[in-house]
Amino acid sequence: MCGITGFLTSIPDTSLNMERIATRMTSTLQHRGPDNAGTWVDESTGIALAHRRLSILDLSEAGHQPMHSHCGRYAIVFNGEIYNHLELRKKLECFSIASSPAVHEWHGHSDTETLLAGITQWGVEKTLYSAIGMFAFALWDRRERLLTLARDRMGEKPIYYGWQDNTFLFGSELKALKAHPKFQARIDRGALALFLRYNYVPTPYSIYKGICKLPSGTFLEIKAGKQKDKPTPYWSLIEVAEKGIAEPFSGSDEDAIDVLERHLRTAVRRQILSDVPLGALLSGGFDSTAITALMQADHSNAVRTFTIGFNENEYSEVRYAQAVARHLGTDHTAVHLTAGDALALIPQLPAMYDEPFADSSQLPTHLVMSLARRHVTVALSGDGGDELFAGYNRYFLVPKTWSYLSRMPMILRFFLGKGLTALPIEGINFLIGPLAKQAGIAFPGDKVNKLGLRMQQVNSIDDLYVSLVSEWAHPSEMTGCKAMPSNLHDERNHWPRLDDPVARMMVLDGLTYLPDDILVKVDRAAMAVSLETRSPFLDPDLIEFAWSLPMNMKIRDGKGKWLLRQLVYKYVPPDLVERPKMGFGIPLDSWLRGPLREWADDLLAEERLQREGYLNPVDIRTAWQKHSTGQASYGYRLWSVLMFQAWLASES
Repeated sequence: MCGITGFLTSIPDTSLNMERIATRMTSTLQHRGPDNAGTWVDESTGIALAHRRLSILDLSEAGHQPMHSHCGRYAIVFNGEIYNHLELRKKLECFSIASSPAVHEWHGHSDTETLLAGITQWGVEKTLYSAIGMFAFALWDRRERLLTLARDRMGEKPIYYGWQDNTFLFGSELKALKAHPKFQARIDRGALALFLRYNYVPTPYSIYKGICKLPSGTFLEIKAGKQKDKPTPYWSLIEVAEKGIAEPFSGSDEDAIDVLERHLRTAVRRQILSDVPLGALLSGGFDSTAITALMQADHSNAVRTFTIGFNENEYSEVRYAQAVARHLGTDHTAVHLTAGDALALIPQLPAMYDEPFADSSQLPTHLVMSLARRHVTVALSGDGGDELFAGYNRYFLVPKTWSYLSRMPMILRFFLGKGLTALPIEGINFLIGPLAKQAGIAFPGDKVNKLGLRMQQVNSIDDLYVSLVSEWAHPSEMTGCKAMPSNLHDERNHWPRLDDPVARMMVLDGLTYLPDDILVKVDRAAMAVSLETRSPFLDPDLIEFAWSLPMNMKIRDGKGKWLLRQLVYKYVPPDLVERPKMGFGIPLDSWLRGPLREWADDLLAEERLQREGYLNPVDIRTAWQKHSTGQASYGYRLWSVLMFQAWLASES
């Protein structure tokens, strides 16, 4: 795992020391690659590439970057891992040495060298499609004077880019771009509105005007002097889902379990390729348990596993993870997160994420990464299982809710919704909280309040889904943004052509929530401590198989992940893993009323909000007053405002 950055100047400026600027940019990414650094500059063409290295494969100098192809045409900086690079090497070696001798003169065994050889032999697009892995890279073609940026299929590895005057900047994190003298830190109010809606800034936007995220499964070509920056897709999750559903798996349940085990075992074996210590993140849920079980089955020694928990038992997964670890025989370590730990970590979050990010599980995620890094350099996780095998509660809640709402006349829905929003949230939590908890719902009062609002607004099951993944009701009004920027949730002509609404939700989550929330959270939290994380569920062969499965192999008997459950039961007794889905939340509501209250009070002060001028304080102050006095539970809604405020303070 590494950090990459660089720039391309369309009008070279001899007064600028390109080498010094590139070095300054890459120094901001030292946490992503503490083992080595390198830069390469060609002032005649205005290109600079810079790299920070976390050595995972080929720890020798043969893996140093920027790396040049054997033929001399290409230079590359690469972040990530190509899991099937040894297979690709064998394919490349099958070509005639007489026709392409440079391809076969291997200097080391790094996947970066394999990637360059593939590009030399097959070109960029074919190599991207052939590569199985997580990655982002920048490639300079000396002959064509062409810069190519590329990102993996599911968006595990980040890359930002954009023109600032006559200079094209790119990098793994925004802090690298900000280190260039041409960078202009102008906040995009439209992106801010989207952030308040989703708790993250969705692709392709960033919090800064003129700076974008490269969409997953695409590559971008830039010529010096030509500001053309429309990404080209080389892989599409929508196409995979549509094809899988059109050509479904036709085997029996037993066949499906066997095929799933084979695909997941292959993915795990690909991803345990490492020249450094490796472990797993274990929550005790089905996803991480499946990964850990298959890892342990392939290891004679105990696999290192790690869990973070809380003193508040209703949020803690420690006891479940420990039970699974004992059964599988892993070498397990667990720690607990306290409110004091959270308060100490919060000041680090703006620098860690570079732009506002408000998934509150970012706190325990970072701490479990810190724990793992004390013992290993690579850790496997279960990310992606929910989107592939229907694990989120909304996949059950939305259809069930709509089946009732759709029977009501619209006017009745509206007035019933008004009534629900009038109910006191704390009262609902007190009355039905224990029962709701058994169903995996932590804050029923919030859910009932949101349902009331949705009943007044939604006219279809798709409307209901979009409303459930949105936090603040009117974020554009809160930020002074004239109109909400275009985004996938509002542009339904770009949605997958699938009849099943649950399948549509799963694809949309795979295109938005997974890459822009889950994978961002994991990447930044892990790389802040120089830990590489890998997600076997995001193996493309496994993704294609999962999307070919009929929905009744994912949802059965009122539960999601049916097929994955059957696989896990081969390794772990059901009673160790069967429990309501918990997610990875923290006791945010109570913490904001207690040990975090003074911090929040300061950031949400009305005078401060008015002075800064980015947020309308009316709705925010109302929500904070109700939350802090216990009249409502708005912690997760307010967290987005608090994270923006904390980030804004770090910018000044």
